[in-house]
Amino acid sequence: MAFSKKLIIPWLFLLAGAAWAQGPVIFPGGILNGASFDKTGQPVAPGSLISIFGTNLVDPSGAAVGVTFNGIAAPVTGMFHLDGYDQINAEVPWQVLPVLPPGTAGTTGVPVIVTSAGASSTPFTAQISAAAPGIFTFSSGPGQAIAYGNFDYAIAAPVNSGLPFTSHPAKIGDPNTLVILATGLGVVDNPVADGGVPAPGVLSRAVITPAVLVGNVPAQVVFAGLTQYPGVFQINIIIAANTPTGDAVSLQIQMNGITTRNDATIAVSQ
Repeated sequence: MAFSKKLIIPWLFLLAGAAWAQGPVIFPGGILNGASFDKTGQPVAPGSLISIFGTNLVDPSGAAVGVTFNGIAAPVTGMFHLDGYDQINAEVPWQVLPVLPPGTAGTTGVPVIVTSAGASSTPFTAQISAAAPGIFTFSSGPGQAIAYGNFDYAIAAPVNSGLPFTSHPAKIGDPNTLVILATGLGVVDNPVADGGVPAPGVLSRAVITPAVLVGNVPAQVVFAGLTQYPGVFQINIIIAANTPTGDAVSLQIQMNGITTRNDATIAVSQ
């Protein structure tokens, strides 16, 4: 017996309604460091910026979206409804692991829930570490790091790099330091509120000083702490004398047993 259109059309509407009514879903492996977008299973740290990927995370009406880590509300910094998936940017609450001392190795799983359009996702277990660094790049992953001279603010990239900023290679031994923008450096000595920044004139230094490798050579770390942007840290370094030169020298951070990806780069010269 052939089905009539009168029978088919109501079923299509029911199926469409069922799909629309589905609650938020976080993709497996869908919580990433918001600077490096490392997909190797790297954990995330308290106070760090992260990105959450999934479906039905963002209400098409533009209504507010809620994110909790271990029941604690996370500041949401951005929402994007993209082709085939959604992205939420947020800051991991500082007190998500209140008993975890700085420098503690290993990770702890905590439930993450996204609430959108009145529906909540199934709890997703995120691995939290005391520190889990990531370097910001212009491409949100591999490529040119967001690193600039502390004196002239020029990006450490080749001259005429095509970036909409002044650029030239960072110089070996420059005492004015190179500033690297990062996230996930962990606990600071002057704590800030979730979504907050240090008070004017107050420094919030990372309790554990990160190691920085330029071309696999340790640099001198002069400062590591929070900036005036929530969840964003800066690391000031002096590049060592025996560092390799070139237009795309690898830049990495090591903390808490984690080394950032090796394809974030800067330009270095003598």
